[in-house]
Amino acid sequence: MKSIMSRMKGEGFTGGLMSLPYIVYFSFFIAFPIGFSFILIFHKWNIITPMEWVGLRNFIRLFSDAQFFKAILNTLTFLVIHIPLQIIVALLLAVGLNQKIRFRGFFRSLYFMPVIVSGVVITIMWRQLYGYETGLLNMMLLQFGLDKIPWINHPTYAMPSIAIMATWKNVGLYVVLFLVGLQNIPGFLYEAANIDGAGPVQKFWYITLPALNNTMVLVMILSTIGGFSLFIEPFVMTGGGPMNSTLSAMLYIYNQAFYFGHMGYSATLGFFFACIVLLVILIQKKVVERD
Repeated sequence: MKSIMSRMKGEGFTGGLMSLPYIVYFSFFIAFPIGFSFILIFHKWNIITPMEWVGLRNFIRLFSDAQFFKAILNTLTFLVIHIPLQIIVALLLAVGLNQKIRFRGFFRSLYFMPVIVSGVVITIMWRQLYGYETGLLNMMLLQFGLDKIPWINHPTYAMPSIAIMATWKNVGLYVVLFLVGLQNIPGFLYEAANIDGAGPVQKFWYITLPALNNTMVLVMILSTIGGFSLFIEPFVMTGGGPMNSTLSAMLYIYNQAFYFGHMGYSATLGFFFACIVLLVILIQKKVVERD
């Protein structure tokens, strides 16, 4: 009995020792920042001067901040464009790459490549493509006798242009997720559908899509979280312009913290925005799973 107890204590000590690096990481890089941010919500602080208790004044300022709600609206506009485009493109590519085609492994790697490239590098590259005077896209339009488009220089086109670029950047990850879902669909379902005379569209609509429901929910949630965290693209490509049309909520929170030095107010914005993200994801998950 004593040997068993001593062995359990030894295993417990070993397990605790193995968990120590993660405990340290969680404490310093997750728990402490969250706790400190919660303290900042009720203070005014610019990093240099001591904190000043302001109570709920940061929340009062938040609800009267029209520019912040404009940034949230911009982010939602991005999501409305980006998520359906992301899902449709990723699903179509996954269905194509799930077929027996030549160089299938090469194409799978090719579509995933942008995911592992730095977002800053991708954004700079697309900024050159979107250039009004010398951008490749406008030069191609001129070759076809069409007018140039101010892709990132006009409020109407700027956010859709960023959404297209973000889709190209991230689509490879969701292609992989859809491929996993497609390969887990039992083959006998398609064999039975062939016997019943079902066509490709019927098999896709009545077998493939229902079987991918869980994958669809996962892709939608990940796309939503990624879309709400939109920052690098407008920061590097447009700086939030033109006319604040690409000012995302994350970029606005960043500007308040590190450009204006409003650390307490920025923490309040971040807390409020996190609640919005959580609410949207919960509603989205419930609606999609029900459908």
